[in-house]
Amino acid sequence: MGNLCLDQVLEKVHYYLMPRYQILVEYSGSNFRGWQVQKKGKTVQGLIQEKISKLLKEKIIIYGAGRLDSGVHAKEQSAHFDYNIEIKKKDRFLKSINHFLRNENITILNLKKRDKNFHARFSAKMRIYNYIIINRLGQPTLEKNRCWHIMKKLDLDIMKKGAKKFIGTKDFSTFRASSCRAKSPIKTMKLVKIKSSKNKIEIEFRSQSFLQKQVRSMVGCLKYLGEKKWSLSKFENVMKSKKRSLCAPPAPPEGLYLLRVIY
Repeated sequence: MGNLCLDQVLEKVHYYLMPRYQILVEYSGSNFRGWQVQKKGKTVQGLIQEKISKLLKEKIIIYGAGRLDSGVHAKEQSAHFDYNIEIKKKDRFLKSINHFLRNENITILNLKKRDKNFHARFSAKMRIYNYIIINRLGQPTLEKNRCWHIMKKLDLDIMKKGAKKFIGTKDFSTFRASSCRAKSPIKTMKLVKIKSSKNKIEIEFRSQSFLQKQVRSMVGCLKYLGEKKWSLSKFENVMKSKKRSLCAPPAPPEGLYLLRVIY
């Protein structure tokens, strides 16, 4: 029994002495079944784990800041992993891992050493998402699979009024996917901001955490508002109803980007 306890203590000591590393990841989600590892299909997390394990010659488990859906992109996804040995040559590591990932539309932007209290998901204080809409008749060529193409002219003024209704601590059950595992539908939206340049509309969302498909569902409702399918009062009533069945169809994933995770 004494030896068993000693082994457990040594195991814990070893764990806390193992360096923890944060990686910042940029990727196109078009050809992936999302971030999180699944039984079938190629995922971003699964591919990075495979390539880092091959590079470091040890089984590595990656923990991400969020579970991005299939087709969603990231400009700076955050993740962490533990490794037995200190990685002293950061530039060499980045060059090597990006060599393995060069044909996958994934780039590891940075590697940072962290202490054991850091967790990519649970330490996050703010997540920033951006949704891009191209609002014109002609289909986008350069931004194909990187935006939502809407031909009907959208009323930005009423969309901005609707966006303000999201801000604050509210019950977002209306915008919650049926498969969402979050314990509570109550979230605090710090910022929802709409800006436009020529035919490009960008909607920024800031919160510590989000429900599954919450951002895409909110964008879908803002689109109904901008198309004049809904009045502002109808929009408010749908939001307050807490009924998923009344929500507009979610915006497609290809327009959504995880911009940054703040710790």
